[in-house]
Amino acid sequence: MSAPATRDSSMIATPGASTSVITVSGLGKTYATGHVALKDVSLDIRRGEIFALLGPNGAGKTTLISIICGLVNATAGTVEVAGYDIVTDYRAARSRIGLVPQELTTDSFESVWATVSFSRGLFGRKANPAYIEKVLRSLSLWDKKDARIMTLSGGMKRRVLIAKALSHEPEVLFLDEPSAGVDVELRRDMWRLVRELRDEGVTIILTTHYLEEAEEMADRVGVIAKGELILVEEKATLMRKLGKKQLTVELTTPLAALPQALADFGLALSDDGTRLTYTYATNREGDDDGLSIAGLLAALSSEGIAFKDLHTEQSSLEDIFVSLVRREP
Repeated sequence: MSAPATRDSSMIATPGASTSVITVSGLGKTYATGHVALKDVSLDIRRGEIFALLGPNGAGKTTLISIICGLVNATAGTVEVAGYDIVTDYRAARSRIGLVPQELTTDSFESVWATVSFSRGLFGRKANPAYIEKVLRSLSLWDKKDARIMTLSGGMKRRVLIAKALSHEPEVLFLDEPSAGVDVELRRDMWRLVRELRDEGVTIILTTHYLEEAEEMADRVGVIAKGELILVEEKATLMRKLGKKQLTVELTTPLAALPQALADFGLALSDDGTRLTYTYATNREGDDDGLSIAGLLAALSSEGIAFKDLHTEQSSLEDIFVSLVRREP
C-alpha cells in the first residue's frame, strides 16, 4: 500500500500560512436530552502532524470529530479548518476534510469505482480517473474496482471507506477508530499509508482503542474525558513527563527486610524477599529523577547484597492514559 498520487497543489496550504490547520475555540455541545458531550474544548492541530485523540467510550471523541467535519452543530464555540469557518464557510472547510467513520456505511449495490468516483464529485472536484486508479491501487482495491460493495469482505469495505475519504485529495484526514474489526494485514498497510500521507503534508487525526498504535504513530496526543480536553502534549514529552521506569533486581539470597542504608531509595521488597523494585521518573532523555541507579547498585554492594539479574520496564502510553483518566473526578 503506497500513497495514492502527487497531490493537487490547490488543496495544500502555501508556505508562510498558519502552522495550525484546525483551530477549535471554546467548543461546547449539549444535546436536547441535557447530556453535555463537550465542555469548552479548545485545540490547535498543526499542519502535517499525526494527532491521536484518546479517551474512554462516551468521552466525546466522536462528537468532537463530527462537529469539526460539519456533521453535528455545536452549542457554543467555533471551528476553523484551513482558515475557513466550518459554519459560515462550510463548503470550503468541508472540502479540505476526508473522514473515515467507525461504521461501515457504503452503497452496497454500487461498484467500488463508482462509489469512490461519486464521492470525489460530491466535493466539486473534476473527474480524474488516473488519480482514482492510483488511490484504488494504493489500497489494493484495483482488482475489485468493478465489484459491488455488498460482495466485499469487511476489511475490503474498510479500504473502500479510506478510498472515499481520499478521493477528493483532502488536506486533513480523520480516522475514527480505523482499526476496529480489521485484520492485521490491513492494519499494517493502513498505517504505512498514513505515514506516507503525512510525509506529503496531509494532517492525520485519529481516534483509537489500540493505544500501542497511537504510541507508535502519533506526533502529539490529546486526552479527552467526560467532554473535557484534559491534556494535549507532544508524545515524546508526555512519555518523559508522566512515564515511570522500574528497575527490578533479582537477588541471589533472599532478604528478610530492607537494610536501613537502602531506605532512601524507596525500594519495594517482594513478599518472598527475592526481588527489589526501584521506581523512578525520567525528566530528560537518559537521566533519572532523584537517586541514581548507579548509587543504588553501589549501596547494594556496600551492604554485601549480591544479585543475579536486573531488568527495567517503562510505562506505555496505555499506562499513562489510564492514570490520566482515573484522575478525573
